[in-house]
Amino acid sequence: MKIICIGRNYVEHAKELNNAVPGEPVFFLKPDTAVLPRDRAFYLPDFSKDIHHEIELVLKISKEGKKIAEEFAYRYFDQITVGIDFTARDIQQKQKEKGLPWEPAKAFDHSAPCGDFIDFAKLKDKENIQFNLDINGKTVQTGNSNLMLFNFSKVISYVSQFITLRKGDLIYTGTPSGVGAVKENDLLECYLEGEKLLEVKVL
Repeated sequence: MKIICIGRNYVEHAKELNNAVPGEPVFFLKPDTAVLPRDRAFYLPDFSKDIHHEIELVLKISKEGKKIAEEFAYRYFDQITVGIDFTARDIQQKQKEKGLPWEPAKAFDHSAPCGDFIDFAKLKDKENIQFNLDINGKTVQTGNSNLMLFNFSKVISYVSQFITLRKGDLIYTGTPSGVGAVKENDLLECYLEGEKLLEVKVL
């Protein structure tokens, strides 16, 4: 199982980090060790002083595919949830300044908590999927899938031109604006269409 993350997929998020708005999907990978085991707390790593939350819609690939046509991409996933792409922002900034890969800031252990999956077919409006992140009871990020630069089909098709997608792979589809630092004892709660699918305690 691999984790594929889409970067800069919401215009306002790209702007808040002073990044250029991409003309095609930007993606990077996380290893399977980035998954946070269920009901486990997230421990702040000692190599960073600035860990940020990034809530994202997460797709689970349902069958193997390579060079998938965009019009058929919907056949390759059937479940969705919310997840968090924890990012060591201070490390990422250093990597960007040097023109180096983001993995030290993105791919560290337990940096990809993932919620309970639900059947995509059960969603009433599949083009307008609302999601949000609350920290200590206060909403800090809200997003809607219709604001993505590149929709699910485009993302799946694009990534599959380079990498074979296999059953069980996860695609983190990008974060909306509102990212920020987390601190010890924060309680993160992630919702999809009002249903809480993920809870993470920061220690």
